[in-house]
Amino acid sequence: SMPFLLCLKKKKSPVPLGRSIFQKHTPPIQQNYQALLESCLKNKRLFTDDTFPAHISSIGTGALLKKLPRNLQWKRPHALHKSPVFYAANRKQLDLCQGLVENCWFLAALGALTFHQDILAAVVPQNQSFERKYAGIFHFRFWHFGEWIDVVVDDRLPVNEAGELLFVSSVYKNVFWGALLEKAYAKLYGSYEDLQIGQVSEALVDFTGGVNTRIKLAEAPPDLWAMLTRATYSRSLMGCQTHLGVYFPSVSFSCIQTTKVLKNGLVAGHAYTVTGIRKVTCQYGPENLVRLRNPWGKIEWKGDWSDSSYKWELLSPKEKILLRKKKEDGEFWMSLRDFKIHFVDLVICKLTPDLMSQEDGKKWMYSWKSGRWVKGSTAGGSLGFCNGNFWMNPQYWLKVLPVEDSKKSPSVCSVVISLMQKHSTKHRNRAPHLFIGFLLYKNTILLPFFPEQYQESNRKLPPGFFTRHQPVNKHQVFLDEREVTCDFHLEPCVYVIVPCTLEPQQESEFILRVFSRKHVLREMGGNTSFTLSKEIVDRYEGKIWEDFFTKHFERNPEINAVQLQRILNNISWRHFQSFRLNFSLDSCQGILALLDLNATGTLSIQEFRVLWKRLLFYLEVFQKRDANRSGKLDLVELHAAVRETGISLSNEVCNLMAIRYGDPGLQISFESFVCFMLRVEIMGEAFRNLTQDGRGIYLRESEWMMMTLYS
Repeated sequence: SMPFLLCLKKKKSPVPLGRSIFQKHTPPIQQNYQALLESCLKNKRLFTDDTFPAHISSIGTGALLKKLPRNLQWKRPHALHKSPVFYAANRKQLDLCQGLVENCWFLAALGALTFHQDILAAVVPQNQSFERKYAGIFHFRFWHFGEWIDVVVDDRLPVNEAGELLFVSSVYKNVFWGALLEKAYAKLYGSYEDLQIGQVSEALVDFTGGVNTRIKLAEAPPDLWAMLTRATYSRSLMGCQTHLGVYFPSVSFSCIQTTKVLKNGLVAGHAYTVTGIRKVTCQYGPENLVRLRNPWGKIEWKGDWSDSSYKWELLSPKEKILLRKKKEDGEFWMSLRDFKIHFVDLVICKLTPDLMSQEDGKKWMYSWKSGRWVKGSTAGGSLGFCNGNFWMNPQYWLKVLPVEDSKKSPSVCSVVISLMQKHSTKHRNRAPHLFIGFLLYKNTILLPFFPEQYQESNRKLPPGFFTRHQPVNKHQVFLDEREVTCDFHLEPCVYVIVPCTLEPQQESEFILRVFSRKHVLREMGGNTSFTLSKEIVDRYEGKIWEDFFTKHFERNPEINAVQLQRILNNISWRHFQSFRLNFSLDSCQGILALLDLNATGTLSIQEFRVLWKRLLFYLEVFQKRDANRSGKLDLVELHAAVRETGISLSNEVCNLMAIRYGDPGLQISFESFVCFMLRVEIMGEAFRNLTQDGRGIYLRESEWMMMTLYS
């Protein structure tokens, strides 16, 4: 007999049956940003967006209206600040604060995005400003059900009488990219009101087109720290959420009903950004720490490793200074053990699905198909309803192929399958999500069941097949979420995917995505729609060498300056093939002193990864500013390069550093630029963590010696 395959998250009243006429997903309005900009500049007028007007209708019709001030006004940034800035190069100046819209899930995802400038630049085109070619028009890009779309907005923002933004604002009040991006996202989904409920995972996918891995922290795998490490040092975005309460499951949420701040400082039912990890060396041994940020920009954890915790006294002075930040800015540290206790889900969004497979720097294949469940035709519902109509659902033929260069056994292939439902209304929260899922069947069962010719004809599997055979994923969970994703380790073979709703006769459009090293995907049945497939190659330079570094540090868990020099000078770059590093032993000793927080005289793989990530960033900046490809920066180029990193240095300090790190002609090599930038960043971080008023700091003599002599 067929087992009952359903495992529901929560009880819910049945969703009404489908309408008699299939209601298609309403695509967003497409506007040509460049044409509109040029028209406004030509006519010397500021853009006004009639498709998302400066009117109460753009805010919404529900609970949000009750929070609005009486004299709501719409104003452009030039009317709110004397020198508005669209975007700040310095990552810390990108920090945002939540407004009246209870969209902590959106802000938590956006916070994760700010750690990856290249991914952020894909969502927030950087060549926009309030000065050059300003016409009151801005645009942003989102991944929307299988394709990247451009969303255009004007820059009229809702404010109160005092001229304060009602919704998202920047920690630095003259920076407006966050408020304008939120407006574009609200336009995409119908209104600001439509952003009140959601999940971190949804926004992460909308910002990247990536694939999510969701980890239930109560059942976290034993290698959770290793996964967090891989995610932190590759191009992954991470968010998490706290428990709603004792009697409530973890579901899509807003902060409307859950603004309860617990005694431990966490907010119940709230989304947070994972901003970093660190293994610290205490007097009693190592401790794994996770750094988190509350999108409110305030209200922090009060337990172990919080800003005022006694635990910091167990670290070396330098490690304490560079990690602890005694500020009420919403960012804090906690132990991995406490993280697993107090948070429900960890969502990791990857641009390629290699987090689970551990196959870095490889080619991946991505295929997607759009489909629909239509009442009386393809809306068969799930097997659990025993209605005999399950076979009516759309069916997809998937051939998983072996890959020769795989580190794994050729008998196992990593495959990620994702099913996403589309909402039929313009407003994302007007209609509840259906409970959706999919079943996967293996071909070894199919072959004896019908002859080869039957499969060649591409007909759908008949009803009898599903009563006789078990799916690969016997315990498929049906969720009332936008997307359901599962990771599989499959033998190279032919499979059939059957996406379905929990109940029969429920209508919706959907997209099915498959990621693997190599596969073929097509629809079964007469209606064979086009399959979009493309190759994904994560060309991020850092991924290529990860394997090499890991093996090296397995042999030598801690490396000294000589070993560091050997590693750095043996790197051959994929994208900068003419570029060879030439670090002197003196430079490597200086780098080691800066990054060796626990004063052991060596670097661990964790500290090396920090260096490696910065090295890649500095190389990109250096190459960009070294206009004549001389391999050195002059003073003018050095000033430009420092600005490019987002750091503000006076001309005097810059000139002084050129004297300290440059050659007799004040020319700076790449190796000197690395030493210079690391010192500037680390000393700047120390100042920001120690200062109470932003103007000065207090240090004990031992701390002063540690920071200045050994760095």
